[in-house]
Amino acid sequence: MSQATLDDDALFGEAANELETNVRDHVDAAWNALPDPEQVWTVESENVLGVLNTLRSALDVEDAIEHVRDAKKWYTLGSRAEAFDADDPLAEELAELEATIESIEELRTLVGDAASELPAVRTALVDQADDQDEAT
Repeated sequence: MSQATLDDDALFGEAANELETNVRDHVDAAWNALPDPEQVWTVESENVLGVLNTLRSALDVEDAIEHVRDAKKWYTLGSRAEAFDADDPLAEELAELEATIESIEELRTLVGDAASELPAVRTALVDQADDQDEAT
């Protein structure tokens, strides 16, 4: 081996490039793991509860979260080692990705809550309508 390939600065540069590639790969994978817009927008079902349950399933972001976690892990390591430039666009993209995932998770929670409450509301309305019919 030549001495140049064992130079600490050269090895650090290689490692920094590998870190950046690793982070970029996980960021790209996270974006790709987000829900398909058509699956979120176009839902077929015979009733509202079916629509809500299908939508809730379509809003699953667990795979994206795992990729963001890995990207942040490697980005944090690289940042602490000062392997990334201060104005590296990856930090901004990671923040945007996290905000997108957070929005989707919030919506998924709301949809799940609505799906949980809807049957009780329907039952109460049916009971009320039955009581009205009996009264008349």
